[in-house]
Amino acid sequence: MNPLVPAYGAASLADLSSSLLAALGMGEGNPLGLAPAGRVLVFLVDGLGAELLRAHPEAAPFLSARTGRVLTAGFPATTATSLGTLGTGLPPGEHGMLGYQLAVPGAGYLLNCLRWTAPGPPVPPDEWQPTPTVYERAAAAGIAVGYVAPSKFEPTAFNRAVYRGVNFVGADAVDDRIEGARRALAEPRSHVTVYYGDLDAMGHLTGWGTPQWLEQLALVDRMAERLADALPPGSAMYVTADHGMVNVTEKIDVDAVPELREGVALLGGETRARHVYTGPGAAAAVLGAWRDILAGKAWVVSREEAVESGWFGPRVRSEWLPRIGDVLAVPYTDCAIVASVAEPLEASFTGCHGSLTPAEQHVPLLEVSTR
Repeated sequence: MNPLVPAYGAASLADLSSSLLAALGMGEGNPLGLAPAGRVLVFLVDGLGAELLRAHPEAAPFLSARTGRVLTAGFPATTATSLGTLGTGLPPGEHGMLGYQLAVPGAGYLLNCLRWTAPGPPVPPDEWQPTPTVYERAAAAGIAVGYVAPSKFEPTAFNRAVYRGVNFVGADAVDDRIEGARRALAEPRSHVTVYYGDLDAMGHLTGWGTPQWLEQLALVDRMAERLADALPPGSAMYVTADHGMVNVTEKIDVDAVPELREGVALLGGETRARHVYTGPGAAAAVLGAWRDILAGKAWVVSREEAVESGWFGPRVRSEWLPRIGDVLAVPYTDCAIVASVAEPLEASFTGCHGSLTPAEQHVPLLEVSTR
């Protein structure tokens, strides 16, 4: 089985962001060929993989009846990276949000890029991700930029890294998010994002396809229909996601296999996309050991191999290279590489994501238009 390398420049989340700006008349590249619109609404559903949606049309009749296409999320297929991609319009190798947990170069510890936690000094989000966001560029062009999401997200450093330039609308209940979107779309030229994260959360806890997950999918479907009804004339709504998901049936515990800890200084990434940072001179030995133990279960490559294969995009900025593990381990069977002692919560998950499989990479792009 070969890795599904994301279609950067043709059909990825980065191409969606630039195409949306072009649709709003900003003169950006438009690789997806989106039609002009005075207002665009992005309904971003965390964890709504295209294959997952396709498997359960009965739970989402509104979404399943829409025409659209499939995009690739980018690598790793995880929220921190994908929202960085959507927020900048660039592949991960350009914006530097290269995973869930990354080594802070020269510091000897990891930054959790989603929670923005680290055991050392604070990491300034503007320095970690310095590229101007698409929202800053849109606002500078006179476009009203709104982001409707749970109120707890407003003050986070992660939002500062990827959502700089938005007018944040804190809305916890579904009704409040619908109303927040309606008000944001009242502006004659507007770019509005509505975020929903509970589908992903339920997938992690119970697995996708479970009754609890299907209840969340049905809620998402009703929410999408209500957002479509709220569109003013001359608008386009795009429903998409940051990644898909797989249900794991096997867990390989790094904390229980001494050979997988030998020579490893830091274990980053997440269960389906591991960044393995090695001690001095240990990279070759760690690469060999991980390849032997994970044979038939995961792609195990060096940093150089991952970069040259285009996993992070056509180019990785030189200053971001130390953020990438010396070794990357990316499962392609339904297994997860867990760390039961260091990461007890993540080790308990049933649904996981991050890898280069179709189930994790493929996300929908569904359109509703009132043009």
